[in-house]
Amino acid sequence: MGAFWMPFTANRKFKQSPQLIVGAEGMHYRLADGRLVLDAIAGLWCVNAGHRNPRVTAALKAQIDLLDYASNFQSGHPAAFELAARLADFAPGDLNHVFFTNSGSESVDTALKIAVAYHRARGDAGRYRLIGRERDYHGVSFGGISVSGIGRQRSTFGPLLNGVDHLPTTHDPVRNAFSRGEPVHGIEKADALEAMLVLHDPSTVAAVIVEPVAGSTGVLPPPQGYLRRLREICDRHGVLLIFDEVITGFGRLGANFAADLSGVLPDLITAAKGLSNGAVPMGAVLVRDGVHDAFMHGAAGSVELMHGYTYSGHPLACAAASATLDAYLEDGLIAQAAALSPYLEDGLHALRGLPGVIDVRNLGLLAGVELAPYAGGTTTRGQAVAQQCLARGVMVRAVGDTIALSPPFTISRAQIDEIVDTLRAAILNTVDQPSA
Repeated sequence: MGAFWMPFTANRKFKQSPQLIVGAEGMHYRLADGRLVLDAIAGLWCVNAGHRNPRVTAALKAQIDLLDYASNFQSGHPAAFELAARLADFAPGDLNHVFFTNSGSESVDTALKIAVAYHRARGDAGRYRLIGRERDYHGVSFGGISVSGIGRQRSTFGPLLNGVDHLPTTHDPVRNAFSRGEPVHGIEKADALEAMLVLHDPSTVAAVIVEPVAGSTGVLPPPQGYLRRLREICDRHGVLLIFDEVITGFGRLGANFAADLSGVLPDLITAAKGLSNGAVPMGAVLVRDGVHDAFMHGAAGSVELMHGYTYSGHPLACAAASATLDAYLEDGLIAQAAALSPYLEDGLHALRGLPGVIDVRNLGLLAGVELAPYAGGTTTRGQAVAQQCLARGVMVRAVGDTIALSPPFTISRAQIDEIVDTLRAAILNTVDQPSA
């Protein structure tokens, strides 16, 4: 097992006692020892329509028999154009243009490059600064980790992009603990953007990028009105607003996008994960008309944006994504996610009062249960609870001392009960710190 350098993994620890997944179907994984475990995290926030969804499986089998690969450099294949048109219809407002990537990280880098290039295309080359937010995660490329606000992911790699600053996190555990949905307090956190723009000179700032719900840091929903105020400030100063919806897009919050749920229209949306149900790597950047059209000048034969990837709009990825859209829309999975969200909320908030449970946060089928850390922090409480859950047949994700949950939309109420009951037992069984 030594050859595979696993991502975001304690490799030496894992390889001492590997936990291998060998199969999946619907809501469950099958482990190498034969056990079935309930997938409460949709793979990695992405298998929204359930594992081996019949629509996606059939589409991939049909596509591989028709066309395995075609470049979209100076040529193209129909599936990419058809999917782009469907995504434009699926997206809010005038986000009518789609640039395909292969991951959330590539989507973020693409959006940042489009934002800077947009201002240059309009003769405003002085706008180069980018503003992210503390505790937000925007992937692993140099652009993404530069605007991200998670310390260890940044400090590992030394100096990053110049001209980047960060808004304060919206997390306010003193006032907002155990909020249901968007917390009441914290809209004023958006006003830090106004001060930051004044500090740097607004005419030098190209874009602001935020996760509508900060996911990988432990699920932090935005305060009520916060996203709208960011939009208003950006509009006043000619700054583009980017929503990183790699996690929140494609129904995770019970709406097509967080932009739909909040009623706030960004200039660009980055997407991936639920776009193709995790079956084939794929990402996309959705772009508003005005941003796209700024590039459509100059000689008719000139390349408008010097950017792209070998696998942009890969035929298999397009097939998976189109079938996934069918599952969301024709099978009513996004509506089902919206309908199940209150039930998940009630179940998880019933954990309040258990030893060590210091917060529960949720929006749509996305939730975090935060635990008080063990003294010393040498073995995190979150890892201990996640291991206990897996032993009891439920896979959750430990993000530090927060248990993150993002089940497929195909989940049933009985399976939500199973997740909550398993979490309760695991929490009660890990009150004391395990010995080394």
